[in-house]
Amino acid sequence: GDGALRPLYMDVQATTPLDPRVLDSMLPYLTAYYGNPHSRTHAYGWESEAAVEKARRQVADLIGADSREIIFTSGATESNNMAIKGVARFYKSRNKHIITTQTEHKCVLDSCRSLEAEGFRVTYLPVQKNGLIDLKELEAAFQPDTGLVSVMTVNNEIGVKQPIHDIGEICRARKVFFHTDAAQAIGKIPMDVNDMKIDLMSISGHKIYGPKGVGAVYVRRRPRVRLEPLQSGGGQERGLRSGTVPTPLAVGLGAACEVAQQEMEYDHKRISQLAERLVTKIMSEVPDVVMNGDREHRYPGCINLSFAYVEGESLLMALKDVALSSGSACTSASLEPSYVLRAIGTDEDLAHSSIRFGIGRFTTEEEVDYTVQKCIQHVKRLREMSPLWEMVQDGIDLKSIKWTQH
Repeated sequence: GDGALRPLYMDVQATTPLDPRVLDSMLPYLTAYYGNPHSRTHAYGWESEAAVEKARRQVADLIGADSREIIFTSGATESNNMAIKGVARFYKSRNKHIITTQTEHKCVLDSCRSLEAEGFRVTYLPVQKNGLIDLKELEAAFQPDTGLVSVMTVNNEIGVKQPIHDIGEICRARKVFFHTDAAQAIGKIPMDVNDMKIDLMSISGHKIYGPKGVGAVYVRRRPRVRLEPLQSGGGQERGLRSGTVPTPLAVGLGAACEVAQQEMEYDHKRISQLAERLVTKIMSEVPDVVMNGDREHRYPGCINLSFAYVEGESLLMALKDVALSSGSACTSASLEPSYVLRAIGTDEDLAHSSIRFGIGRFTTEEEVDYTVQKCIQHVKRLREMSPLWEMVQDGIDLKSIKWTQH
């Protein structure tokens, strides 16, 4: 209720707060400058159009693109749908095969599923125990009619960073388009579409301290990538995404990209230190904690830990003064353990005992220390209540037990 203390926010992979600098840039376009950016006959339209085009340049600059290659969308879900379905359908007369991975975001997997229903074939590459794809397996997966490879940059659940540079090289050598969902990477680690040979890239505003409800898709001009649009209408955004571009949201996305570019080095260093502090403190106090995903190839602000013999949901409920999650917000309502953890071969019971800690631009050292202290306290308490923990302490191998079904 009113005046009640809200929990600390440690779930920045789900969404981030607006950076105050971003809000400042948006406010004029929510009040005085309300013109439609596509109105050609008066100053209201011109000033909005100028603001949208400036934002387009800010987004492009962050990823080393040309501003004409940036299309504004409602978010990374729409961008992923547009890129995958759009490319597949445009080139469907000659290319009927797509390659992706088993740990992609739901909207990528679901876009591929719906293409399978249209007659495309999809290879869902497995990942290794560390969460990374095996480049040899990727090379072996190409077929004569492969038209698209889609591999995310940074995973939203376990924070691992795929070898995007190498994947880009492999795709370019075979003249196959390469799409990456970079929602969790953009503005946090350096991304350059030319250096990495990326042909299509999905971007989200609310993962980078920008507004919710806006994103972008980068579509390469040379070598040219063609898309079949999903949304028909007035032909805005080069005919690829009809509908009035929401000026305040586009301006917010642009500002968020520019701020991220300025702060990237500082943020990365600070977040790395806080992440190191969190993991070291927890692991020094609590045994049987597993860090999910590769220790080296990762974005440090996303930490996924499994606490053996503790039910993840019980731990989340116990840590009610810290906002955390046990995976992605999209699938947090289901009791199924995360498909990402399943793909890296995590045991069912460990998958159920995993918690994701998100550290972001506004996370403080005090917040990290408080989270660590509470986490250690509750893991110890829940384990003391667990008969499994007791058996393990007595030296019993749980795998050897024959459980009877009553």
